[in-house]
Amino acid sequence: MSEHEVDDPRTRGLEIMKRVYGWEHVGDAPGDFFAMTVEHLFARVWGRDVLSMRDRRLLLAGLLVGQGQDDALATQLDAALRAGELTAEELREVVVFLTHYAGWTRGAKLNDQVEEIIARTSD
Repeated sequence: MSEHEVDDPRTRGLEIMKRVYGWEHVGDAPGDFFAMTVEHLFARVWGRDVLSMRDRRLLLAGLLVGQGQDDALATQLDAALRAGELTAEELREVVVFLTHYAGWTRGAKLNDQVEEIIARTSD
């Protein structure tokens, strides 16, 4: 059954969350915050069919670079590379492009992150 055929928002959201972060397993957790994150953000927002997962990652990457959210960015870029949504060449092009909008300092940090991710996944 594909993620789009799952009727239960919790189950669908957990599956999409697993894919977004590139995790093999996502544990369930109690509480409204986790429920809203899984059932709304992942099941209903990331799960929409209008944009591809790759498109969403690129948008999020630009936002995270602009905000200096390096840890979240590294997670997204690593997952995109491992899932085959972006190639090493495309990640390097993201660096070139975003540096001109986010600034040289953030671009330099992004370049370091991308090269570390590429090296780690090439091993």
